[in-house]
This record gives sequence, structure tokens and C-alpha cells, in this order.
Amino acid sequence: MVSGRSQTGGLDIWFQTLMVSGEKGKSDKEGPILSGWKDPPLELLMRVVALTDDPRMIIVASGVCTGWRDALCFGVTNLSFAWCNLNMNNLVQSLVPKFTKLEVLSLRQNRPQLEDSAVEAVASNCHELKDLDLSRSFRLSDRSLYALADGCPHLTRLNISGCSNFSDSALMHLTACCNQLKYLNLCGCVRAASDRALQAIGQNCNQLQSLNLGWCESVTDKGVICLASGCPDLRALDLCGCILITDESVIALANGCSRLRSLGLYYCQNITDRAMYSLANSRVRSKRGPTIRKSTDEKEGLSNLNISQCTALTPPAVQAVCDSFPGLHTCPERHSLIISGCLSLTSVHCACGVQAHRTGRGIVPTNHAY
Repeated sequence: MVSGRSQTGGLDIWFQTLMVSGEKGKSDKEGPILSGWKDPPLELLMRVVALTDDPRMIIVASGVCTGWRDALCFGVTNLSFAWCNLNMNNLVQSLVPKFTKLEVLSLRQNRPQLEDSAVEAVASNCHELKDLDLSRSFRLSDRSLYALADGCPHLTRLNISGCSNFSDSALMHLTACCNQLKYLNLCGCVRAASDRALQAIGQNCNQLQSLNLGWCESVTDKGVICLASGCPDLRALDLCGCILITDESVIALANGCSRLRSLGLYYCQNITDRAMYSLANSRVRSKRGPTIRKSTDEKEGLSNLNISQCTALTPPAVQAVCDSFPGLHTCPERHSLIISGCLSLTSVHCACGVQAHRTGRGIVPTNHAY
């Protein structure tokens, strides 16, 4: 335990280093008087700033003095402007040049404010940026993507959901320059998320782990097949509302993406039992080896599957998927196999349901087909 004397001595030394005293700082009274302050050490300043969850504190602190601004410019790597409901565009343009070491930046908006000029400022100053959230930036154009491609080549996470003005050509250029992308959210990017863009993603971004293509209605099997062959490490894919895809897309994913954990197929009404059996069989193939046994490891294989409104599916096929992947659950406590709107699938159950039935904690329908 540190003694009180040591603590006091440490504080005395620390205050002495902060105070600037000398002949000009002396008076007739005994001892030195405070005549000026040096900037606190960077480590101390960063700890003080870290005590608040409000990102506005960082911005306020950067305006205190030149020393604080320079210290924060060097030390701050994570910043959010999501709190800003007014004049975000001007604020970003004026402040981003101060924070050149940013790695994580959130520019998420409740209402459209951000314009290309702000994103261009980010790209010009934040060359170490890895994680960028531009969701709901309805005013942005291709200029923003081209700027990011040239200025932020180290991006690993990019959220441009709802940015409906981006074209597939701009997205293709971005993926060619930012080939370290692992997480990409294109939900609602109806112009950018085309088969051509997916082909480019498959060719350029082989580290991709998560992709959201929700409601990108122009996506077809051609694009998904290219994606599956080029991104074998894919863990999560949302195809909800991609109404043109068929079983061929799911079969390609089952064969090419063995680490897939989450798959969204909501309202993909062209999906049939053939797709479900391909998923189930992919699990069987992955377990083949010297010893064949039924795996109960929920950390492997699908743990989330949304097939709501896929009305062509039948209970035997969906039950086969549920039985193949222990991480899929129909029980209320761990609901991860989502079948809303599929009245014919109410008999499908997970292993938890069987156990509940055996212990008398629940009733499992006896007419389930498998």
C-alpha cells in the first residue's frame, strides 16, 4: 500500500511541474505564487476526457487552448457526431482537421444534414480511419465514395445504409481501393448494390465477414454466387427483401461459406425446400472426418436464420436445418429460427423443445414432420 507521505510527495512534484515560477513570480510574501500553467500530460488529459460518455466533451476540450487541441488531435481515435441535430456538415468540416488520428467515426443522422464536402474533409485528414458510419446520409453522392476510396484505404467497417444516391460504379471503385473491408452495410442502397457491385466485392474483399443487402431489390443469384465464391470467410449475410434470389443463391452460400452464422431471407419467396436441404447437408459435410458424430456445439454453423414470409417452405426441410444446427432455436427463450408468417411451419421445433417436452415443462406437437 502506498503511504500517505509518498502520495503527498508525488502530488507536490506534479504541481511543481505544472507551475511556472521564477523571479517574476515571486512577491514579498514567502514562497512562490502561481504565475502560469503548463499543459497537463497527454495521458492525464486523455484519462480525464475518457471519464465522460459525452463526445461533446472532447470537442469542447479541443477548444480550450492550443496545447489541449494538439494533445487531443494526437490522442483521440474514436469520435461521434451522432448527437448533432443541427449544422453537422459545418461542424465536421471545421473539427475533423484537428483529429487526424481518428480510427472510428460516427456520422449517423436522424435527419439528413451531411453533404459531400464533409466526407471529403474526413477523407483528406483521417487517413488512418478504419470504422465509418454514414448511415441515413441521404444527401451524399458518388463524390463521397470516391473521396473515401482515395483517402481512407484502411477502412474495415463501413455503414452506408440508406444512402440511396450512391451508384454501383462508385461502390466498385471503393471496394477496389478499400480491400480490407470486413463489415459492410448496404441496406437500402438500391442503386449501389447491384450484381456488378457484388462481383467486385467478391473479387476485392476476400476478408469480408458481414454484409447487409436488405431491400436491395436488384440483387440476383448472379451477384450472390460471385459473393459466395469470393468471400469464404462470410459470417453474416442479410438478404431480406431481395425478392429476385432463388435457391441457387442459398446453395452457393452453403457450399462456399462454411463459417456462415447468420442468414436473413425474409420475404425471399422464391426460396424452396431445396435451399433448406442444401444448408442442412452443408453441415453434414463439414462434420465429416475420421469420427462421424452428431455435434452439439452451438458455436459452429448457423445460429440465426430468418425465413419469415418464405411461404414455399415445408416442415420437413426446415426441421432438417434445425436438427443440423444446434444454434438454431424455436423456443421463446432463445428464438433464433424466425418463421413469422409461415403458418405451415409451426410444428418445427429445436432440441430445447424436445427436452422441455420430456421433462414436462412444455408440450411439443407430436405431428411434426421429419
